[in-house]
Amino acid sequence: MMPASQEKRLKVLVLEPYYGGSHRSFLNNISNLNFDFEIMTLSARKWKWRMRLAAPYFAEKLHKSDRKYDRILCSSFLDVASFRGMAPSWVRDVPLLTYFHENQFEYPVQVDDERDIHFGLTNLTTALSSDGIGFNSEYNLSTFLKGADDLLKIAPGMKLNDPLKSIRGKSRVISAGIDFSDIDSSAEEGRSGIPVILWNHRWEHDKCPEIFFKALYELDKEGIDFRLVILGESFQRSPNIFNEAKGILPHRILHSGYVDSRQDYCRWLKMCDIVVSTAAHEFFGISVLEAVRAGCRPLLPNRLSYPEIFPEEFLYGEKDLVKRLRGLVLKKKRLSAEESKRITEPHSWARLAHDYEEWLTFRRQ
Repeated sequence: MMPASQEKRLKVLVLEPYYGGSHRSFLNNISNLNFDFEIMTLSARKWKWRMRLAAPYFAEKLHKSDRKYDRILCSSFLDVASFRGMAPSWVRDVPLLTYFHENQFEYPVQVDDERDIHFGLTNLTTALSSDGIGFNSEYNLSTFLKGADDLLKIAPGMKLNDPLKSIRGKSRVISAGIDFSDIDSSAEEGRSGIPVILWNHRWEHDKCPEIFFKALYELDKEGIDFRLVILGESFQRSPNIFNEAKGILPHRILHSGYVDSRQDYCRWLKMCDIVVSTAAHEFFGISVLEAVRAGCRPLLPNRLSYPEIFPEEFLYGEKDLVKRLRGLVLKKKRLSAEESKRITEPHSWARLAHDYEEWLTFRRQ
C-alpha cells in the first residue's frame, strides 16, 4: 500500500452560486482540508436567478474545460438535477455532495411576497440527485423532510416510491464549522461597566428587528442603563426600524453599521455583554456562536435551531423577552471563558475538520 503521505489527493470541484455570508465562510474553512480544491462561484446576489440559472452556467464552464474531478461539492442554491443532466457525461459518474445551509421549505418570504413552491421542488430534486447530503442542524433536516412530505402530498397523480427514505439514508447533520481563532486572539477592550447589548445579524425582515428594538425601547423608558452595538450586513430593502432606532436611542448606541474588517468585528464582539436573537428563521446561528465565543451571554428564542445548540438557560419564551433581557442587563454578568468555550467548541472548525474529511471521501454503495 502506498504511504499516506504519497497517496494521490482527491481533486474536489466546489460549485457555489451564492458566495457570501455563511456560504463563503464555510468554503474558506473547507478549502483548508488536504484535498486539491477548485472553487467556482457566483456573487451573493439575486438568489432566485442563481437557483434558476447556475446549473447551465456551471455546466457550460465544464464543457469548455478538459479537467475532471474526483468529487463535486455544491450548496443547495444549485439545481443539482439540472446540472447533472446538462454537464459533461463524466459528472454523472463522480460522487456529488450537497450542503444545505438553508432549505426553501422553511425559509421565510417577505410579507408581500407569495412563496414559490418551485424553489422547494428544486431543493427536493437536488437532494434526490445528490449522492451525499449535509445539513447544518437537525432543525434544517427535519423542516426539509416535513416540507418535502407536505409538498409531495399535494402532487396530482404522481406518487414516488418513498423519496424521503432515500434522502434520510444519505443525509448527515454536520455543523458548518467556525474558525474562532481570530476571536480568541482579539484583545480584550476596557469596558465601562454599563452592559452592552449586541445585534450582529443581517438587517432583514426574517431576523425580526422590530421585536428586538421594541424591547430596547421599553428598557430605555424604564431608565435602565445599557449601551447598544449594531453590527451585521444591511441591504437595499433593510427594515426601516434601524433608522428609527438611531433617532430614538442615540444616547445608547456605541456603533451602528457593517464593519468590513474582521479584526474590528471581533473587537466589537468583545466589547459586548449580551447577544440577542429575535429571528423568525435560523437554520444554524453562526453570528450568535461568534458572539458567545467572545463572551457574550446569549438570549435566544426557544425554537428554530437554538434548542439543539444552546442550553435551556439561554432560551426565552415568546412573551418573556423584555423580562429576561431586563434581568440580564441588571445582572451585568458576561460568560466566563470556560463557559463560552464549552458552548462553542463543538462547532469549531478545528473540532469538525476530520468529520468533513470523512464526509468528502465517502464511497458510493
